[in-house]
Amino acid sequence: MSYFPLSLLSWQDAVKAVFLERVHIVSEYDKEVHSPSFRMRLPSVVALKEYVNLDRRPAFTRFNVFLRDSFSCQYCGVHERSENLTFDHVLPRCQGGGTSWENIVTACQRCNLDKGGRSPTEARMPLMAWPRCPSVHELNANGKGYPPNYLHESWRDFLYWDTELEGEANVSLLE
Repeated sequence: MSYFPLSLLSWQDAVKAVFLERVHIVSEYDKEVHSPSFRMRLPSVVALKEYVNLDRRPAFTRFNVFLRDSFSCQYCGVHERSENLTFDHVLPRCQGGGTSWENIVTACQRCNLDKGGRSPTEARMPLMAWPRCPSVHELNANGKGYPPNYLHESWRDFLYWDTELEGEANVSLLE
């Protein structure tokens, strides 16, 4: 799972969690998955049946790297949707660089191709921020800034609940 302000699961993991009776289905998509003898609408929002403590160190996932970097290329600064982003090894694997929080940054496809198998210095492409392991709180804060139009409509009732209410939110209690 990743942190956003709640958590995200792949559809496969959500279906598995339903079958293992680890979650309650709160909301569903219109799409279905099926086998020859079974049909099920895909869950869009689920609630865990038991509380799970957050790890002190967040999961190292592609989505969490994008979230840490605020969905922007760390070379040119362009903001993109996740399907238009890649991740880049700052010190390329061919030069001994590993795949870790401290060596992976978000990159747009163009910058990733331009940099190739070179270091940022060799490619003359300075980083906007050096990669590091974020805190769970940092990912949660970045998740709250995630663009609302990017989210599936079925999630809206469950996110951004700490924003000001519409309508009579400014009406005085004395009236």
